[in-house]
Amino acid sequence: MNEIFEKAYAKVNISLDVLGLLPNGYHEMRMIMQSVSLCDDISISLNGTGHISCQSDAAFLPNDEGNIAVRATKKFFSAAAMENTGADIRITKRIPTCAGMGGGSSDGAAVLRGLNRLCGNRFSRVELEAIAASVGSDIPFCVAGGTQLATGTGTTLEDLPPLPDCFFVICKPSFAIRTPELFAKIDSRRSRLHPDTAGMLSSLNSASLEGVVCRMYNVFEDVLPRSCADIARLKSRLLDFGALGSVMTGTGSALFGIFESEALAEKAFQQLKNECPECYLAKPVRKLMD
Repeated sequence: MNEIFEKAYAKVNISLDVLGLLPNGYHEMRMIMQSVSLCDDISISLNGTGHISCQSDAAFLPNDEGNIAVRATKKFFSAAAMENTGADIRITKRIPTCAGMGGGSSDGAAVLRGLNRLCGNRFSRVELEAIAASVGSDIPFCVAGGTQLATGTGTTLEDLPPLPDCFFVICKPSFAIRTPELFAKIDSRRSRLHPDTAGMLSSLNSASLEGVVCRMYNVFEDVLPRSCADIARLKSRLLDFGALGSVMTGTGSALFGIFESEALAEKAFQQLKNECPECYLAKPVRKLMD
């Protein structure tokens, strides 16, 4: 087998908390993260040349080490002592960029999974996550995905019970949000609200979708600039259409609503895709590796 195909699933944060600034300059996070069925398609083949090529249908994506998929490939070959092997990577993009949905990270994780399968599954999930952590902080979660608690800088992971069956309507406004600006605003606040992470974990353990959704919270929403008012408007629209709850993912600008009813989710999607430049309908995805 010399070519393999992987789906790179987007992630959303159903809860996101920033606990503080660490001495190394990174932030201590506490997040409940969820894979969703919106995905990029990745093809990977070994070429035996020692060269890594990366092509995409998205012209804005770099094809060198500026692309996470290329960096992940180099890290995999180094860890496997296969530096002279080489690979050809093709990415078909669907996950929106500058959205807080881990598009680049999921591509990197999918490449690691695909290379691992091409090379005889020489690394365990834990070992792949360690390789992923050397590339970027969201990539370890994307290796196995599903429903996980991420702590520390986002690379300490704990599997959680799967999110009960539901439907996501995801909206991505046309603007991007500067992540460093939001972290700076969080750092400057002396007091702030925090998600009820413990309550959400309890709700996941009892398979209570309502309990999860009523606790969805992202602390970055508290420090959004006025130019991001469209996020609040779209959240209200999702709730008007019957979403049990709505929250922004990551540092935005994408947000999503969770629906218990597929019919309501489909109705919201059909309407909001005419109001928002990028709108998607998705389902939860369970973990990809044990």
